[in-house]
Amino acid sequence: MQRLRLQGKRAVVTAAGQGIGRATALAMLAEGAIVHACDLDEALLATLPACDGLVPIRLDACSASDIEGLARTVGHVDVLFNGVGLVHQGSILQCDEAAWARSFEVNVSSMYRVIRALLPAMIEGGGASIVNMSSVQSSVKGFPNRFAYGTTKAAVIGLTKAVAADHAKDGVRCNAICPSAVDSPSMRARIDALPDPQAAHAMFSQRQPLGRMGRPEEIALLAVYLASDESAFVTGTAVVIDGGAVM
Repeated sequence: MQRLRLQGKRAVVTAAGQGIGRATALAMLAEGAIVHACDLDEALLATLPACDGLVPIRLDACSASDIEGLARTVGHVDVLFNGVGLVHQGSILQCDEAAWARSFEVNVSSMYRVIRALLPAMIEGGGASIVNMSSVQSSVKGFPNRFAYGTTKAAVIGLTKAVAADHAKDGVRCNAICPSAVDSPSMRARIDALPDPQAAHAMFSQRQPLGRMGRPEEIALLAVYLASDESAFVTGTAVVIDGGAVM
């Protein structure tokens, strides 16, 4: 019988209540991991299946005390998936000080805090794999009206490479995933808020040469690969998964 790719591993997944985070938590569970599924929204956590190996945890990833509590609760983990994110729309002229600060707090500082809290036990335990959600809207490519989002997602790539460089000797790998448009609940909510949702959906779909948006489950499969020992020689990378959008 083929061994499950994450058998025996313990994982933390943030933003696990919906979208890419939920798909990733379930994919890692299916591959044999014990998954600590974290989200701020307890109602979303309640929709996750009640089963062995899946541990829902309410977590505000912008709260230092919540993150310290998480580190005490989980101890050593083999996998960390940082999925928390916020999409601010607009150019620099539409991005005031509050929006700028909030974008960095959610998209970058949350990852900094969670990694910093869990990393000592990862090192003591002999290593781990960290997977951070970035985007093609980053240092990969500039997109209109994504000033704050693109800047923060570029920072995530920088954070990823720095952690990878500093801790390769400790057996800790760190990689980033850079998707284009993904048909997630948050994406649908943004589309539905536009004047012509049908036209907007078509526009976002046509942005990829493959003619559609990505699916959360497709991103989750890449996360599983980066979490698993199959990617043992992969670190410090920003992996593009975008239907050809930036080729």
